[in-house]
Amino acid sequence: MDPLAYRPDPAYPAPPAPDETALRFGRLRRLREEMARWGYPALVLFDAHNVRYATGARNMIPFILRNPARYVFVPLEGPVVLFEFEGCEHLEAANPTIDEIRPATTVSYVARAEMLEAAATRWAAEIADLLSAHCPGESRVGVERIDPLAVHLLRRKGYEILDAQKPVERARAVKTPEELACIRRSLACAMTGEARLAEAIRPGLSEQELWSVLHREVIAGGADYIETRLLNSGPRTNPWFQETGERVLEAGDLVAHDTDVVGPHGYYADFSRTFLVGDGPAGDAQRRLYGTAFEQLHHNLALVGPGKSFREITEAAWPIPERYYERRYYLLMHGCGPTGEYPYIVQDAVYEPGKNYDGVLVPNMTLSVESFIGDAAGGEGVKLEQQVLVTETGCELLTPFPFEERLLGREV
Repeated sequence: MDPLAYRPDPAYPAPPAPDETALRFGRLRRLREEMARWGYPALVLFDAHNVRYATGARNMIPFILRNPARYVFVPLEGPVVLFEFEGCEHLEAANPTIDEIRPATTVSYVARAEMLEAAATRWAAEIADLLSAHCPGESRVGVERIDPLAVHLLRRKGYEILDAQKPVERARAVKTPEELACIRRSLACAMTGEARLAEAIRPGLSEQELWSVLHREVIAGGADYIETRLLNSGPRTNPWFQETGERVLEAGDLVAHDTDVVGPHGYYADFSRTFLVGDGPAGDAQRRLYGTAFEQLHHNLALVGPGKSFREITEAAWPIPERYYERRYYLLMHGCGPTGEYPYIVQDAVYEPGKNYDGVLVPNMTLSVESFIGDAAGGEGVKLEQQVLVTETGCELLTPFPFEERLLGREV
């Protein structure tokens, strides 16, 4: 067998790929429904994931996340115009959701230097011309992040600038049937990668070497990239958010890991597990931490269901013991789609005006439910997380990846 071949794990079967045309038009329809709902005549999207959501067009996503060199114009009615990175126009020539492709005008100092104002002027004129042609009589437009001068010049042409994130995030939050197939395929890929990572854990391996196992597997399976570096070991597991480093694993260590994989089709696979290094038994303190995180996770998973308000979930959430409160994970759960997304449901949120937003879970939202347990006095920590689908009657677990039996006190 080819050692470089991707071998899907039979424990995590992926559904067939969805019809790509139905996927693209379904998302564009969702986006336009939300644009109409919130009163947006047109959007100009720069975020690479949102460009892909609206059109299915993917190109150099990590590069575009830091360079405004590619964007799309989406009117409520009329042609979708992709402004593509120069020289790449051929990539989406057959894309049925895109009516026209033009070379992008990059408005950034690194690309334009002393010609920045001229580029911003050209960009504003291009967008104003499209708005005049396809949104006559309208003076509002949603725009994502772009150089402030470009937005200023568009505003000087008489347009009210709105935040494009609002309709996009609301559209993304509720998945089409084709999107759900993409999410299941992405999670199958990530769980296969996580299984290979778990098999590779051994004393003497560095965190970075271990983390590379996941990279190799998910990229071979069609993933785009991994969004964070959240794999750490031993004393580096507490507090959370310590990035993967050079520390060498030792027998008896905990290894905590959050996948954060932007997987096949560009959909987020976001779940967490904590493992025990070596063949020995878990310590009492390790079992206590793990059991506590397991209890928190499953209590909060039981709160997910259609019609539940964010406030209702927050108020019914598992009460965090004082010793673990300082280092708690700041979110109870968050939306998952092309990346992490709306909604954020916060631990111990105060629902006063200007403090935290409320809302309601509806079917076909996908969420990741979070837990981190680490003592403020030090020692190791445990990170656990599950990804779920909100259904008509409750929720469906999307990440049936096993927990560490030795850390649950169930010796195998």
